[in-house]
Amino acid sequence: MIEHLMFIDGKDVPAESGAFLTISNPATARPIATVPDGVRVDVDKAVAAARMAFVSGPWPRMSRTDRARVLLKAADALEAASESLFTLETQNNGRPITETRAQLSRVPEWFRYNAALLAAQRDAVLPSDGPYLTYQKRAPLGVCGIITPFNHPALILARSLSAALATGNTVVVKPSELTPLTTLAIARIVTEAGVPEGVINVVTGGREAGIGLSEHADVAKVTLTGGTEAGRSAAVATASRFARITAELGGKTPVIVFGDYDPVAAAEGAAFAAFVASGQSCVAGARFLVQRERYAEFVEALVARANAIKIGDPAKPETQIGPMISDAQRRKVLDYISIGEEEGARLAAGGNVPELPDDLRDGYFVQPTVFADATNSMRVAQEEIFGPVAVVVPFDTEAEAIEMANDNRFGLGAAVWTHDLARGHRVAAAIESGMVWVNDHHRLEPSLPWGGIKESGAGKDAGTESFDDFTWIKTIIVRIADSDVDWYGSDTPGRLN
Repeated sequence: MIEHLMFIDGKDVPAESGAFLTISNPATARPIATVPDGVRVDVDKAVAAARMAFVSGPWPRMSRTDRARVLLKAADALEAASESLFTLETQNNGRPITETRAQLSRVPEWFRYNAALLAAQRDAVLPSDGPYLTYQKRAPLGVCGIITPFNHPALILARSLSAALATGNTVVVKPSELTPLTTLAIARIVTEAGVPEGVINVVTGGREAGIGLSEHADVAKVTLTGGTEAGRSAAVATASRFARITAELGGKTPVIVFGDYDPVAAAEGAAFAAFVASGQSCVAGARFLVQRERYAEFVEALVARANAIKIGDPAKPETQIGPMISDAQRRKVLDYISIGEEEGARLAAGGNVPELPDDLRDGYFVQPTVFADATNSMRVAQEEIFGPVAVVVPFDTEAEAIEMANDNRFGLGAAVWTHDLARGHRVAAAIESGMVWVNDHHRLEPSLPWGGIKESGAGKDAGTESFDDFTWIKTIIVRIADSDVDWYGSDTPGRLN
């Protein structure tokens, strides 16, 4: 058990109340750490530190070259600490070490990418009639709040934090109360790399701290990754003061498999979509829409793959799937499995708690589960389960597949498996989602905008879109004529808008 403190103004700080939360390893249910249970008063303290660093500190006033240099140094420091971060994240959220190593090894890329955008940034010169030079300048927003989830805490933090810092903002982070450990570690690493004290602040705690950050009058932008209802509340709070929000929320990703694609290869490739992170991902491929002519073969292959996935200790390199984040999440997933059976879907694989060694018996594991012979209207095909549950639905025509894919309140991601190039482009264009993969799933780069439509959120993380959205634009109009302006004394007044 390690006692951690919040990170505010470059210092380790307890909660004002002195209260702590216990952090457990979901693979064993054993406590591994405590963190302060911060509430609104702690958020106020962190925002005040970030505001002071923005108003009078050096960070927003640094030259772009100097700020980019610090971010590159931070990327190197994160890379050097990567092994300890892999281990810490696996202990904290239960993802297999192979997954955390693959994901967290990319964290430095986001800092390098946004440092490069900063170094290459150009201000626009705009066309203007008459004797005027018109140009734009970008300025940082101020204090930005970043609210991160339990499933990808380090990567999602890096995605927003690197862009916010590159553009000269200061930050208050509220990580999930279940997985704050890598966030605290990253904040300290980046600060030690040269980001001034007060620029990055971390408040640990639960719902009250998150609401306090979303509603705070001095927070100019909120970036939130989480559930749809949390995003809706944050959107209302920010709209009331005209602050910005980027919200990446829930999903029920359709994976369309056409008959021209080898069903065994499609099942083996797309199984990653359903079961990576134990299905605890907003873009999890939870809804497989498979053309009827190859449907039976696909189901057989997906069931075989699901049954072969190695469940176990996430710290071991041979483990392929770990636990749910909590007992509450496991109960939710098991409840949905019961709902699927009651609705008439055929339980083709999994559906229960696996038999495991004694040291893992108290962990929050669920078998990789496959429902076959489902319909698109079933709750298990429409609602976000956030667990290792794949639902397979047959279709006949391309038009039917598109209609079924779009018949959902979410619109985060989608995938299309086909060897017909024209069909791949055509269907990808017709699907209502922020991202579509063809013959793959969940691939991302720092340059690729990430975000959805409908109830999957608003705005984009990553890419130039995210970088730009951490700034506001000022348009400057300079009269360059060699004569003075005399509107009322002129016989030929100029043009008004």
